Amino acid sequence: MKIKSIYVLLTCILLNISVVADEKTLENNTELSFYTGMFDFSDDGKKSSLIGFQHQNENLNRDIFLGNISPITGAMITADNATYFYTGVQAQYKIGVLNFTPSFTPGYYNEGDGKDLGHALEFKSEIQLSLELPKDSQLGFSYNHLSNASLGDKNPGANSYMFNFFKKF
Repeated sequence: MKIKSIYVLLTCILLNISVVADEKTLENNTELSFYTGMFDFSDDGKKSSLIGFQHQNENLNRDIFLGNISPITGAMITADNATYFYTGVQAQYKIGVLNFTPSFTPGYYNEGDGKDLGHALEFKSEIQLSLELPKDSQLGFSYNHLSNASLGDKNPGANSYMFNFFKKF
C-alpha cells in the first residue's frame, strides 16, 4: 500500500510541476516549503517530531471570490515512521510582508509505529503565518489538524505545529 501511495504522490507532484509555459513565465513560479515540528503535540503518549516538504506551482494560482488560491502537494514523516502524503488547495492573503495562508488537503496516512488515526484517508486543515524575506524566501509558523471526518471506527485526530522555510525557484 505504501508503494502505491508514493506513486500517487509522485504523479500529483509531476502534474503540478508540468505546466506548459515558456521559460520567462516559469521564472520564480515554483515554491518549495521545508518544515519541521511536532506531530500531535497535544497527546503526550503519541507526540513525535516530524519533517516534511510541500510544493506549490504559482502558474496554477487563480483569483476567485475567496482570494488567491493554488494547488499544493506534499509529504511528511514522523520520528515514529508515520507518513502522510497529500494534495489539496491553499489560499494566500498578503498583509504587507506577512502572509496568512489557510489550506485544506486530503491525503493518505500510514501510522507506521506512531498514532492510529482510524483510517487511511485523512483530511488536513492548516493555518500558516509567514514573513517575506529577501531572495524570494519566507519563514513561517503553521498549525494543522488531521482528521478522518469519522470515516473510520475511531477519529482521534492529531494537532501539529511546524516551522517552515519557503523558497521560490
